[in-house]
Amino acid sequence: MDTQTKTNGGPTQEFEATAERLRELNERIIESSRKAGQSYVDAYEKTLNSVADFQDRIGKASQVEWISTLAQAQADFTRNWAEAYTGAARNVLK
Repeated sequence: MDTQTKTNGGPTQEFEATAERLRELNERIIESSRKAGQSYVDAYEKTLNSVADFQDRIGKASQVEWISTLAQAQADFTRNWAEAYTGAARNVLK
């Protein structure tokens, strides 16, 4: 067994090579997860902005002033929420 250890670099080198492959795999997994997270955040932001646009249209279409004001305030809130949430999420994903 001593001859085999010398010819293939020994268990320490095998362990280090395996550890390096695992590190590289982990890095690829982390990067893929980061990209998936970014895609999710982008889609969520787009959805919230679409909801806010719809709320704006409801407010503009209403003939009742308080409904119009309420819908536009809700649209502003939704946009602010989208900006704050997605901004924080993007900072975490960096």
